[in-house]
Amino acid sequence: MTLPTACPASGSVKIGSLRLIRLLAVKESLRELVLQAVQSLVTAGALPADLSLPAFVIERARSREHGDFATNLAMMLAKPARAKPRDIAQQLVDALPASPLVARCEIAGPGFINFFLSPQAYEAEVLRVLDQGEHYGRSTHGAGRRVGVEFVSANPTGPLHVGHGRAAAIGDCLSRLLHATGWDVKREFYYNDAGVQIQNLAISVQARARGISPDQAEWPEGGYRGDYIADVAQAYLNRETAMADGKEVVGAGDPENLEAIRQFAVASLRHEQDLDLKAFGAGFDVYFLESSLYAEGKVEETVRELIAHGHTYEEGGALWLKSTDFGDDKDRVMRKSDGSYTYFVPDVAYHLSKWQRGYERAITELGSDHHGSLARVKAGLQALDTGIPKNWPEYVLHQMVTVMRGGEEVKISKRAGSYVTLRDLIEEVGRDATRFFLIARKADSQLVFDIDLARSQSNDNPVYYIQYAHARICSALRQAEEKGMPFDEANGRAKLARLESEHEQILLGELSKLPEVLETAALNLEPHLVANWLRELAAAFHGYYNSCQFLVDDKDLRDARLCLALATRQVIRNGLDLLGLGAPESM
Repeated sequence: MTLPTACPASGSVKIGSLRLIRLLAVKESLRELVLQAVQSLVTAGALPADLSLPAFVIERARSREHGDFATNLAMMLAKPARAKPRDIAQQLVDALPASPLVARCEIAGPGFINFFLSPQAYEAEVLRVLDQGEHYGRSTHGAGRRVGVEFVSANPTGPLHVGHGRAAAIGDCLSRLLHATGWDVKREFYYNDAGVQIQNLAISVQARARGISPDQAEWPEGGYRGDYIADVAQAYLNRETAMADGKEVVGAGDPENLEAIRQFAVASLRHEQDLDLKAFGAGFDVYFLESSLYAEGKVEETVRELIAHGHTYEEGGALWLKSTDFGDDKDRVMRKSDGSYTYFVPDVAYHLSKWQRGYERAITELGSDHHGSLARVKAGLQALDTGIPKNWPEYVLHQMVTVMRGGEEVKISKRAGSYVTLRDLIEEVGRDATRFFLIARKADSQLVFDIDLARSQSNDNPVYYIQYAHARICSALRQAEEKGMPFDEANGRAKLARLESEHEQILLGELSKLPEVLETAALNLEPHLVANWLRELAAAFHGYYNSCQFLVDDKDLRDARLCLALATRQVIRNGLDLLGLGAPESM
C-alpha cells in the first residue's frame, strides 16, 4: 500500500523532535503520525497490503476532557480489516511512533482515538506563530489557481444599501480567505447598467432637472424618489464632471437630452458607489459593464451558440431554453416576443466570459432574492457545451439585514428615501464595527444590526472586545519597558515550559486553531467562522489577563508570559486582517 504524504513539501520526515512539530501544524503532525502507524500495521500484516486508505478525519475534541484531537480512522478501517473498531484503534495506538507531540492516547466510544497533546506541542505552536508572523495560518492549498469572486454588483441607480454592505463584507472576506489559502483571486464587480432600472433612473433625474418633484402628479411611475436624484440632476444642470472607471462624463445641462442624462447619472452613481466601497475597505480588480455584453455582441453570440447546440425552441413568438434538460424546474424564455432578452441571458453571457478569462472557479455572492435565477444560469452554461463543470459557478447567498436603534427598526435614510444606506452605518458606528457585524453570522441567516451595540465600548460589543484584547497586549508590552522590565523574547522562547496554568493552556489551544479555522472557512465559503473564533480567542486572552500577572519579578516566567502574549497579538492581528479590520494598539 502506498500512503499519501501529509506534507509533500517536507519530504521524508522522521517524527520525534520539537523541530518537526514546528515545521508542521498540529493536525498535519498528527496525521503524519497516524499514517506512519497505518504503514507499520500494513508492513506487519495486521492490515491488508492492498488497503485503500479511507478518507478519515482528525478534528478538535469537543471538550478538553476528551483530549485535544480525535480521529475516526479505526472505525473507517474496521470493514476492510474485518476487525472490531476498538481492536483496530488499540493496534493503531500501539503502532504510533514515539513523539513529543502526544502525551497519551485514549480509545473512546465505538473506536475513536483521542489524542492528548504534550505541553511541548503547544510550545512549538507559539514558536511557529512568532517565526511565521503575518503568514501564520496561511497555506498553499489553492496552488496559485485562478478564482473570480463577484460581489456587490449593485445597479448604479442609487446609494449602496445595508444589503449591499453585507454583500461587500462577505465577498471581500471570501477573497481574503481564498488568497490566504493560495488562490489567485480576482475581485469582480458587475454593473447592471442596462435595462428598465437604468431607464427609470434617467427619467427620474430628467424629472428633477425639469423641476418636477416626487409629490407631483407628473412624477414618472417607477421613478426613484430619494434626495440623491435631486443632487444628480443639479450637478447635471451645472455641467459638473462625473468620474467613473477612469472616464469623465460632463453634464450637458440640457434637461431634454435623456441619453446625456442617463450617461451622467450612471457615471455619478457609479462614482458614489466606488467611494462608499473604498470607505468600507472593499476593492475590485475588474469592473464589468452589462452594457458591454450588448455593445460587443456577446449576448447575441451566446444565443446563437445555444441555438446551434439544439437546446432552444420557439413557441408563442418567443425563444425558449430547454433548461429542464439541465435540472431546472421548467423551461425558460430567453427572447420575448417583442425581441428583448430576459435578464438571465446576459448573465449567462457574462459567466461564460469568466470561463473564457481562465477562472477555474467562479464564486458569485448575491442576495437571497436572486435564488430563482441560479438554476437557469447554470442550465444556460451547461447548454453551451464548452466543458464548464456542473457546479460552476458557485453561489453564496445572503439573507436580509434588519437595522435596529433603541430597540426599534430603522427603515429609511433621509438621503436615499426608502432604505438604510451603507454610508449611514459607517458614519454611525465606523468601518470596523460595520464590517464585523455584517460578517458575524452565516450568510444564509437573517441578521439584526444593532447600532447601539455596535457603538458601545463594552465587552458585549464583539468587535470592541476583540480589538481591546490586541490593545491590551500592546499596553502590557509598553508597560514592561516603562517599568524597567524589558521583554527578552529569546529568553521567553526558551522558557515556554513555564506556561502551566489552566488559563495558559486554554489560550494556547485557541491560538493553534487559526490554520484549521482559516482552511475550513475558505473551503466552505463561510467567513463568519473566523469572526466566531476571534471572539473565542479574545475571551481566552481576557480570562488569562484577568487571572495571571504578566509583569512578575520572576524573569523567566515574565518573559514566557509576554512571549505568549506576543504570539496572541500576532494571531489576533492575522484574524482581524482576514476580516479586513484594524488592530489598534491603544483604545
